[in-house]
Amino acid sequence: MSKQMHLLSFLTHSPINHTTLSWADPKDRRIAGFRDLNYWMNLARSLERGLFDGAFFADTLGGFEHYRERFHEAMQYAVWWPTHDPMPLMSVMAAATKHLGLAATLSLSGTHPYLAVRTFGTLDNLTNGRIGWNIVTGNLRGEHRALGHEQMDHDERYERAEEYMALCQKFWSGVPPEAVMVDRAKGIFAGQNQIALVTHDGKYFRSNTAPPTFPSPQGRPVLFQAGSSGRGQKFAVRWADAVFCIQPNAAAIKKLRLSLEEAAAGEAPVRLTAGLHVVLGGTEAEAQRKYRELVDRIPIEAALTRLSGSLGVDFSKFELDKPLQEMYTDASQGLMKSAMIAVAGGEATLREASLRWAVAAGCPPVVGTPEQVAAKMEAMWRESGCYGFNITPSVTPEYVDDFVDQVVPLLQARGIFRREYKGKTFRDNLLEE
Repeated sequence: MSKQMHLLSFLTHSPINHTTLSWADPKDRRIAGFRDLNYWMNLARSLERGLFDGAFFADTLGGFEHYRERFHEAMQYAVWWPTHDPMPLMSVMAAATKHLGLAATLSLSGTHPYLAVRTFGTLDNLTNGRIGWNIVTGNLRGEHRALGHEQMDHDERYERAEEYMALCQKFWSGVPPEAVMVDRAKGIFAGQNQIALVTHDGKYFRSNTAPPTFPSPQGRPVLFQAGSSGRGQKFAVRWADAVFCIQPNAAAIKKLRLSLEEAAAGEAPVRLTAGLHVVLGGTEAEAQRKYRELVDRIPIEAALTRLSGSLGVDFSKFELDKPLQEMYTDASQGLMKSAMIAVAGGEATLREASLRWAVAAGCPPVVGTPEQVAAKMEAMWRESGCYGFNITPSVTPEYVDDFVDQVVPLLQARGIFRREYKGKTFRDNLLEE
């Protein structure tokens, strides 16, 4: 277990993070952020003031179109639509900060390894080593439809992903730092004999070229992955510096951590960061009221759109007030469990589960005063043995500022969170024990 808790902020370049219809809150400024660089710069400054390891951008190339087999409700309620590219934001936020790490999701299904290495390598150099990549294999149907691709099955996606990352590794390792000499007197920029040209002719990819960028101060971007299946876990422990998960409670987080450690077999450390939905109030009653307001704002169709898109099932075909256990055959039990992770007791109806999913997409809610939240976070951290948390704010920037100003000092007082950045790169700070 790490000696200190690590914190990331879960963000998207869309009208919501995890909380459906959060854009409708009068205090939310996320829509303004579509056309305002200052919104993102100020958000980055707040996170750096709170000594967060980084901002973590989720992303999807396609929309949520499973509900009623159409985009109508996703567009009507802004359920991850529009979804703007987060890549430019990393430059903007890096320019406003000195230490904050910045990670973005890039699906392997829509980009050749060479282009991925080039994009992240460029950003990593511009920021002096403060960039991360959240690797996803491409499981969303809308993404494949947007790009005109056939969707692969689960195991083949990971087979392709293994080859993808192996090719990326060739590009990353092809230019040792000493090869870049920039000798102005001799007029020699790089020692070509020290740079390994990449030749690859595989099942899924081909390439014959030189690595596209300098090595960055941290060598390569920090890698995140969210594999939870058996195959996904093997991929995650092989490639990721940290694994992101959404689990309903500390016991489930611990169970996944132990499973990942078993998959790693001692060959790599497991750094598991868990999604967490924090709602603060001056009193416990105020915090609970704010949480209820988030739930009550969500129309049932918006909730079903979110759940359908996340799980790949058209939930318009099921009865809203029937227990989920009665809806599924044995072949669909995995979906039922996913839909219920935010609902205690195991007796949830589709209506209840979809609304809970819509407010936090399965991230456990931590609701209360700053003192209560800090205590609950420490208890979850210690019980689960996780590396830290990926905090998903609902109303931005208010929820971010409140957490930084009210909860971070309490975590510091408990001796479990840093008081200063000690490293220069994202990897330095994230991997600091």
